[in-house]
Amino acid sequence: MTTSHGGSEFLRILDAQSGLVRQQQLSSFGYNRGMLRNFLDRGEWQRVLQGVYAVTAGPLTREMILNAAWLYGGPQAILSHDTAAEEWGMRRIDADKPVHVTVPYGKSARCQSATIRRVPARTSGALVRVGGVVHPGVVVHRSRAHRYIGVPSVIPRTSRADTAIDLATAESTARSAYVSLITTVTNARIPLNDVRRRIDERTPHRFKGALSDAVRLLADGVQSTLEYHYAVDVEQAHGLPSARRQSPVRVDGRTLYEDCDYSEVGVPLIVRLDGRWAHSMAEVAFRDRRRDNAAELAGRPRLVYGFDEVMKTPCQVAHEVETVLRRGGWVRTQSGACGTCAPFW
Repeated sequence: MTTSHGGSEFLRILDAQSGLVRQQQLSSFGYNRGMLRNFLDRGEWQRVLQGVYAVTAGPLTREMILNAAWLYGGPQAILSHDTAAEEWGMRRIDADKPVHVTVPYGKSARCQSATIRRVPARTSGALVRVGGVVHPGVVVHRSRAHRYIGVPSVIPRTSRADTAIDLATAESTARSAYVSLITTVTNARIPLNDVRRRIDERTPHRFKGALSDAVRLLADGVQSTLEYHYAVDVEQAHGLPSARRQSPVRVDGRTLYEDCDYSEVGVPLIVRLDGRWAHSMAEVAFRDRRRDNAAELAGRPRLVYGFDEVMKTPCQVAHEVETVLRRGGWVRTQSGACGTCAPFW
């Protein structure tokens, strides 16, 4: 690394920016374009993004990749969408995907494709060859609500609620947006009030109706992806009544909660949705057995379904649920066929 100009202040900036520097900063410390070109041609420095350079020649760390995107976007840029989700732990990090940033509406920053190494370099005794990816690129989003959606961090990023909304509005269809919001909010345990408030405040220009429907379903008590698919693919798709979600029941002096309770439609049917990862724990399995026994002692019919049944055979699940509902006196008032379940009706 060659940093003879600028002295300690230049080194301080490099340290704060993970060894990265913008063109304007170089100029302020006396590095003209000819000097920059010389460092690049010799393979001592490398171009990371347009106007952003690394004063080292080796592969970039995750921190450097994110810092480079932030420097490229400008001081008002914030990590968003997939990248913010990765930083929040909502999604697994994919180093091959571009970094997403959001800037205020009207800013001129443009998306950048991946940067490919053009000059060979030797670092720590190893030859870094031409043709490799230096940086995966940047996807730039613009937001009129920019000033409200960011939260402080080492590199500013969108809030958890805003990240969930951004992921949903980036989907290609309203249904995909609906699924995305429910999945992200339930898996990341984002407070529903935060999501509802942010939707009202920033008013998404895409899929607002679908997102509002998703919030209503979450408000009804849906707390997992499995519960979502049961509500949508089993109940809604087949014209079944909506169960009461997370209905409280007293068992052994404790308040437990039933996933789906149809008492409000006049049938004491309980449907339990068995997510194997949680229900395999000994304490939870014991709790579920006690809950099942309590239902039996109270004369309440119950059905239990897992991911395989709900995801792969929702029509059959709906048929079984309807069979018990009809036995209890429920009368259908609308069609129950979803288009693929004719054999059951």
